[in-house]
Amino acid sequence: MARRKIDLHQGRAAVDELFSHADYASLPRAVQATAIRFSLEELADRAPGKTVEVRVPPFGVTQCIDGPEHTRGTPPNVIETNPETWMELITGEIDWDQAVASGRLQASGSRADLTDWLPLFHPPRTAPPSEDRT
Repeated sequence: MARRKIDLHQGRAAVDELFSHADYASLPRAVQATAIRFSLEELADRAPGKTVEVRVPPFGVTQCIDGPEHTRGTPPNVIETNPETWMELITGEIDWDQAVASGRLQASGSRADLTDWLPLFHPPRTAPPSEDRT
């Protein structure tokens, strides 16, 4: 299990804000940073290991996916993307193949594929409207 730095409630609140905005780039930088860092922690928790390095500069990096561990230099399995693309991936706005095909995500190495783990989050559930009993 990955060690968490982002409080679960704060992280989920930041992710929930992603679902309420059509344009992720318009979110305050602090919300973007919290959502991205929280999502990287969540990915490492769901797919533990040190085979793949996921980079979302300037906000964060994590290692995940079980397999041969990398300890020095540039890892053989690297995924790198910009913050907006990562936010779209973790919320299901775009899928893995779309991100790769568009060139908005670079993935190198035979294990550098997060298809099985994305999207990480789904929209928050809303309570059904209460019936008016007047």
